[in-house]
Formats: sequence, C-alpha cells, structure tokens
Amino acid sequence: MWSLNSAVRFYPWGSRTVIPELLGQPSPAQQPHAELWIGAHPDEPSLLADGRPLDRAIAQEPDRLLGAPVVTRFGPRLPFLMKVLAADRPLSLQAHPTMEQAAAGYAAEEAAGIPRDDPTRTFKDPWHKPELLLAVTTFEALCGFRPVEESLHCLAKLQLPELKPTIAALARGGLRAAIPQLIALSGRRRTSLVEAVAGKAASFVAAHDPEFINTYRWAATLAAAYPGDPGVVISLMCNHLKLAPGEAVFLPAGNLHAYLSGAGVEVMASSDNVLRGGLTRKHVDLAALIEVLDFTDGRIPVIHPVLGPGGLRYPVPVEDFDLTRVQLDDGTGTLTTSGPQVLLCTEGRAVLAAADGELVLEKGQSAFVPAGEPVAARGPALIYRSTTNLR
Repeated sequence: MWSLNSAVRFYPWGSRTVIPELLGQPSPAQQPHAELWIGAHPDEPSLLADGRPLDRAIAQEPDRLLGAPVVTRFGPRLPFLMKVLAADRPLSLQAHPTMEQAAAGYAAEEAAGIPRDDPTRTFKDPWHKPELLLAVTTFEALCGFRPVEESLHCLAKLQLPELKPTIAALARGGLRAAIPQLIALSGRRRTSLVEAVAGKAASFVAAHDPEFINTYRWAATLAAAYPGDPGVVISLMCNHLKLAPGEAVFLPAGNLHAYLSGAGVEVMASSDNVLRGGLTRKHVDLAALIEVLDFTDGRIPVIHPVLGPGGLRYPVPVEDFDLTRVQLDDGTGTLTTSGPQVLLCTEGRAVLAAADGELVLEKGQSAFVPAGEPVAARGPALIYRSTTNLR
C-alpha cells in the first residue's frame, strides 16, 4: 500500500472552505479550491512518499500494480481518476466524447500540430470521460435535455419575441436545430436575447410563480455571472437536478451538463477531454461539440447505492471505474478487490493492514492499493473506494 500526496486545482468557481477543511488546512482559504485530483492522470498525478508520480510507478510495474486483466483491457495505465469537487459558482456547460470520438479528435489535432496547452485545443488525450458524481452536500446541476414539450412550454411561458426563432427551431427541428442556432448567434443578438430572458425569468421568480421557478432562478443567476452567454438560454432546456447527500448521477458521453453548486466525490475515466458549450469565457468548438452532443431528451435518473462487497456501491454501465462508500466501525473488515484501489478517507481515522504492514489514513488522506492485495480495515472512518468495474 502506498500513501498518496495529491494536488489541488484552483479555479474561480471553487470553494474556499470544503477542500481546505477536508485537508486540515486553514479555512477559508485565500483562493478557491475547486478540485482535488487523486490518481495517476499524467497532468496531475498523485505523488508517492518517495516523490515518484503514481503514473510513473505504474508504468514501471503495470502487471503487478494493475493486474493482468486491467492491463489487457486498458493498457499500462490506471483507467480511472477520483476527485473531490467543490463548487461555489457554476461550472461551464460541457460534454465529453466517446472513445472513438476522442481518439479521432486527438489524432487530428496532433497531426495539425496544435500544442496540448493551446487554449483552442479541444481533445487533450485519446480517451473518453464518462463520470459519476456522488453528492457529499446538497448538489445542484444541469444534466441532459429535458423533454422537448416541457422545454417548449418553459420558453413560451416567458412570452418574449426574442425567443421566437428558438421556439420555432425547437418545434420544427428539435434540439439538434435549436442548440447550434443559439450557440452560433452573433454578439448583439445574443446579448439582447440573454438580457431579455434573464429579466423575464427574474420577474417570474419575484412573483413566486412555482412553475419552472428553479429553472428561471438559475437562468437569472447564470446571466449575472455570464452576461450575453447563450448557455443561459440553453439552461432552460436542461434538466435541473438537485441531489441529496448520498445520491449520485452518472454522466455518459455526449451528455450536456453543468455543475451549479455543492460538493461531491467524482470518479471518472482518466481523461481531461472537455467540450464546452456555454457559461464560459473559454474556447467553444461548435463543430466538435455538435458532433459529440447527445440530443436525446428525457429525465436523467438519480443513482441510489446498492449493498456490495465492503459497503454501498454506485452501479455504472462502464468498465473503467466503480465507486463504493465504505463506513468502517471499530471492527475489522476487508477492502479486497481483484483490481487496483484508490482509497480516500473523508471522516475519522482508518487503519489499513496488508502484507507490507499498516497504513493509517486520517481525514483527507488517500492511498493506492495494488491489484488483488488483501487489505483489512478498521475505523471508525468513512472511506470512498475507487476501482475498476471489470467482472
């Protein structure tokens, strides 16, 4: 077992309290702490006690650390990444590609000689990025497109002449016609549309009209943060999800989403491919986004855990990752799986015992356990365990 030293990413939308408090640092922090990356992604790998990055250690002994089945399926790389995410402000509207789309897009940009740190670069690696977000606090998000009929009603209720082209496109050609039209609007038309929508949405909120009140409230909030951004209008056509602590949502390739507020534990395929569609000042690659987006409308299910080996497991339809919430008492349990494990302690004090000795995880600390390594654990503590979903 190896203890991990993991890096924090600082973005303006992050929280000044959640991650600092988890790590036992002064709170509130001077700058927003947005994400804690725990794993072997080459852009921000966790470090071992001897200073080696985890990805380099895995590359040196992939079969021993990952297990032959994982290496055969994913190559000599840890296929998942765990994060703690803390959002005080909304993130951008975004979607992630399939494996085929990522591989093709990455190869094309490599051939074109676009540097990987270029702000116009779209595909940072050749991997897909399905992800699971498990709420630790109340967590709000925009997630997928709501039923078209409901979107039409939500837009028409505002009674704005500026929305007529969008309503007509949606009624005639569905989301595939309406969304690109909004993103491609010119500056002046875009600004006037967003201002009109924000003003009318705020008036419904002020009047305490209950229909779509959360949708309208967020539209007004988003417009204040991102003036003139078409994502404000697109948000009216998205499902508004409010997760209670312990609930989760799975985001497959092509799902348009934006995290709005709250803290959670994320586990995802180890990729950093993000195609933005709004609520951002960063580059928007409209052509690539439209190719990647899933325009299917309908409700997005909330995932509730099922009892699995070691704790409460959150089932997902991909092989890259698996997440279990493990509540340890002062008795001894086991955390053994056939694949590699990444363990994060968020409450209490966990004592892990394996063939190479004991490792203590205090709150905010994490560890990597090689494939198939028998691990005994006792608390009291709360641990989140990531591994693969190979069966």
